[in-house]
Amino acid sequence: DMASVAGGLPQFHIPMIPLNWHTLSIIWPYSIILAAIGLLESLMTLSLVDEITETRGQSNRECLGQGIANVVSGFFGTMGGCAMIGQSMINVNSGGRGRLSGISAAIFLLLCILFGSKYIEMIPLAALVGVMFMVVLSTFEWSCIRIVHKMPRADAFVLVLVSGVTVFTDLAIAVAAGVLVSALVFAWKSGKNIQLDSLVSTPRLCVYGLSGPLFFGSVRKFLDSFDPYKDPDNVVIDFRHSKVCDQSGLEAIKSLSDRYFNVGKRLHLKHLSEECRIFLKSMEVFVGVNVIKKPQFRMVPSHERLGLALPETEP
Repeated sequence: DMASVAGGLPQFHIPMIPLNWHTLSIIWPYSIILAAIGLLESLMTLSLVDEITETRGQSNRECLGQGIANVVSGFFGTMGGCAMIGQSMINVNSGGRGRLSGISAAIFLLLCILFGSKYIEMIPLAALVGVMFMVVLSTFEWSCIRIVHKMPRADAFVLVLVSGVTVFTDLAIAVAAGVLVSALVFAWKSGKNIQLDSLVSTPRLCVYGLSGPLFFGSVRKFLDSFDPYKDPDNVVIDFRHSKVCDQSGLEAIKSLSDRYFNVGKRLHLKHLSEECRIFLKSMEVFVGVNVIKKPQFRMVPSHERLGLALPETEP
């Protein structure tokens, strides 16, 4: 199969299309997908190059420059672009470190299109497959295959999932799927970290110390840790080493308070954040809340810290 290459500079052109909701409904989905894929691949490339060259790139400037360039290129009828991992790796492995290497590659590509288009047309598309395979072989992180069996099962599953989804769909969907699965795995693991310890236990009072985040993944274990029928009349939960992270955690506290109230007992909360206290009060939860205000810090002069008294001087 042969492809034609029209050698020449693009012309400025504003497409004449009707600007209405129907047109935007067709354009926006593809625009968002392409922008997401371009930004993700550019940021991945930037992170990889920074790791290899031991430098620190500016991701905000990269994204802004890429967006401006793609908007301008659209007025010339050209295709949008982004940073490519394969080409960047070849550039870095060949010794390119500064702006000159990227500018040289762009100028060389422009000269090939302008003056070598008739020779480029002679290259079959099938021949480019071999070139792409060599790029893949040189840029793929083969070391990850050797450590797959040593990785946690969840991480290995995410690795295989993202790779498979990338092949059959696109990079944006693959990254979204990987982030979603990783978030669910993190929530599952964090839900097991919540722990309830009995600090004080008397016939009339029981104090529990809660540690770990209280959110949708840990509310079931949190609620199952209490038995209102066996606990004394006053139960205190110390949130000094815990934090309520979402609405599910607040609902769990309300549900637990109702359980104690229904059996004629009272639930008290200590060291709960001010935001949670206000929200629980608005929900009319029958709890006694002890909120410790945030400490106020100030700089202490060295003579005060050492206990030295200095004579007062007139201003």
